[in-house]
Amino acid sequence: MTHAPHLAEQQAERLLQAQSRVGRLRMRLAMHLKRWTWLSVVNGTYAVKRLFDIVISLVCLLLAAPVFIIVALLIRRDGGPVFFKQKRVGMLGRPFEMLKFRSMCVDAEAKLASLLAKNEKAQGVTFKMKDDPRVTPIGRFIRKTSLDELPQFINVIRGDMSIVGPRPPLPREVALYTPRDRRRLHARPGITCLWQVGEREGGLWEIGDRNSIDFDEQVRLDVRYIESQSFLRDLWILLKTIPAIVLGKGM
Repeated sequence: MTHAPHLAEQQAERLLQAQSRVGRLRMRLAMHLKRWTWLSVVNGTYAVKRLFDIVISLVCLLLAAPVFIIVALLIRRDGGPVFFKQKRVGMLGRPFEMLKFRSMCVDAEAKLASLLAKNEKAQGVTFKMKDDPRVTPIGRFIRKTSLDELPQFINVIRGDMSIVGPRPPLPREVALYTPRDRRRLHARPGITCLWQVGEREGGLWEIGDRNSIDFDEQVRLDVRYIESQSFLRDLWILLKTIPAIVLGKGM
């Protein structure tokens, strides 16, 4: 009988240990379940966005095929290549070649150094110049109508870009980035984005002039997009790109 209390204590201790093991097991299972759920949502969102990108790109390339051919023939008239391939920086700093219809003279990059002093962008990170002498006559037209961007749908199909996302910067621009600016590299670059359609205040129907948006605000808007992106958001930005182009304010 003297051993009974001791045995009862041992049984109680074993019961507590078993309950503790079960509790830890439940906690680990709950943590794994949360992680699997989070990964499923993230991967599911990525899969939907990727499918959206591919379908929209194929449809646009198919519908624009006649325009694509005409623009290519007009560009070839001056003897240079149809496409302009330029090294850009993609998601997480990965480089890729972005395609555009060539809108400048063949030696445009070589002439850039002599024009940097006339940069209209005060920060000097990005380059913009009114009446750039390097732009060809057909180049002015395809730029004004954003037709020069059409080949980027090929980049989207390749996986280099997305339909909606921060515009891909040049390596020389990224070299001037601050750590804060580099936040815009946390998403796959896109053909259109918030500042391309001039959405500055987050208004549902807001369409503004992208040329009035400086570099710092571009970064802020890109970060806002990255932190709140969704399939419906991408669809709405894409739809707003059309009137932005028609009004001459986008792309």
